Amino acid sequence: MEPSASESPKSNFTVRFLRPEDRETVRRICADTGFLGSPIDPVFEDRELFADYLTGYYTDQEPESTLVCELDGEIVGYLMGSRRLRRHAWYQFWNNGVLFAKGIWRYFTRPYNAATRKYVAWLLTRAGSENPHTPKELPHFHINLLPKARKLIRTRMLVDRFLAYLVEKGEKGVYGQMVTFEGRRGEGMFERFGFRVVDKAEVTKYRDVYSGKIFLFTIIKDLTEGSHLYGNDLRDKDKATTAP
Repeated sequence: MEPSASESPKSNFTVRFLRPEDRETVRRICADTGFLGSPIDPVFEDRELFADYLTGYYTDQEPESTLVCELDGEIVGYLMGSRRLRRHAWYQFWNNGVLFAKGIWRYFTRPYNAATRKYVAWLLTRAGSENPHTPKELPHFHINLLPKARKLIRTRMLVDRFLAYLVEKGEKGVYGQMVTFEGRRGEGMFERFGFRVVDKAEVTKYRDVYSGKIFLFTIIKDLTEGSHLYGNDLRDKDKATTAP
């Protein structure tokens, strides 16, 4: 039986677990939010390959750990997670090879445009060195929401449901990787939400289309200290800051 959804009566916003028929929608949202929350197309034109890399494991191998959120019945975001660490590692090892071969074939036969070729060059030469350390022993997650769904109370509902799921399964911690730019999502904010920053790296793949600095943070939450998005100092202070 699917766990009950969470709902905000004021906004008709619900959170539920992924269903098979949601697959194409979440792939579309992945591409529509892939460039700093905007469509990936100006940077990388191959939406199919982009979605294969970022969503394939979660929709096809561990869908039970993926959540979607709906606004007035329309899927407007998702949280993809994994707690099956070995399965995820083996899938990524195999799938990266498949996608590499497919990408190289398309690179020479389509051919890709100039922006996409620069993105591919970054993947081949710099992506590994610009990825901060990630713990190998913890579940992980990443989250994407369409612009019309981006409110703090909605993000909280989505993340809290995933954290509750992890606790139900006996997990003690979780990590995520979050992009920051224009001063958004600094270390202080992560700490206030109960996460600890363990590493960060500057990401250069968007330099041709974005003038500011972009960083990727690895953040960890100890679920034994609390299974909610907020840290201890904010648990009773959300009414004024999370109203829809």
